[in-house]
Amino acid sequence: MNNRLRTITLTSVLAIGCSTIGLAPAHANSIQNTSIGGTAPTDYLLYDANGTNTFVNPNASLSSILSGNKNSPTGNIELAASSEKAGFDFSKSTTLNGTIGGRSISISSLTQSDWTAAYQGTTFGRYWFNQALTSNGFGSLVNTQMGNNFFNIFAGNGGFQRFSDPNISYVNQNAAGTISVGLAGHYNASSLFTQSIDQYLAKTPALPNSQRLALLNLKTQLSNSSKPIQASEIVKYTYNGVTNYGFSFTATQSGLVEKSDGISHSGNYEISIDGPPPVKVPEPGLALSLAGLSGWAVLQRRRKVV
Repeated sequence: MNNRLRTITLTSVLAIGCSTIGLAPAHANSIQNTSIGGTAPTDYLLYDANGTNTFVNPNASLSSILSGNKNSPTGNIELAASSEKAGFDFSKSTTLNGTIGGRSISISSLTQSDWTAAYQGTTFGRYWFNQALTSNGFGSLVNTQMGNNFFNIFAGNGGFQRFSDPNISYVNQNAAGTISVGLAGHYNASSLFTQSIDQYLAKTPALPNSQRLALLNLKTQLSNSSKPIQASEIVKYTYNGVTNYGFSFTATQSGLVEKSDGISHSGNYEISIDGPPPVKVPEPGLALSLAGLSGWAVLQRRRKVV
């Protein structure tokens, strides 16, 4: 092979590789290789979206559902979707598994034992509930008789279950390694708290009038708060050797609403998970050009031997 032909061949190999690199899309890392697992691996719902509404679609693409971001959330996957139905087994969880930035990640629904587990000097349930009150302007109730009564009513009347079935709308990672998880929820979640009061009052008709009036007054305060009561559902995650809980008390308008009830998924809550920078993997085009260059070099060595 003459020098001119060798030059043309090498140039062609590099050009092919570089052109492939140029076509590779530039975007933040998103969760890949997804699968559903846990002890209740079939207890989930896929919500598709059309720009205005979310709606159940069993045939929706999970990769499409999870392709959004804070400014434009798409559909979502609801884990432990039967959590508020009769007969729900609160000892089991549903998990979204995948990889992001070259590392494995799992995000799951909560079980009863998660709420009662030791956490931050108390139980997770008590810690989260106090954080919810404080973040929404009701911190004066924490560690008071009314606050304790409200917690017991909440815990005993489905409150834990209502916040244990997260709707995950995206899982992205930036160049610094921080993972952002979008959770679709109620922009105003006051009804998720007042339901417990309604259920308790319905079950205890003989409750003294003074206590009944106090609870009704609390319900009114929650319902008519000067700002929306905001609280996301909760995820339990394992990433980079750390297992913890993720939740938020600040929502932005998602621009979507669940078609059948007109209220769900109206808020987008975002939680952050700290982690190392993504593992860098060569783009396909770069790998191709390196492989081609290596093959070209081997061919030249063989020719010299001959």
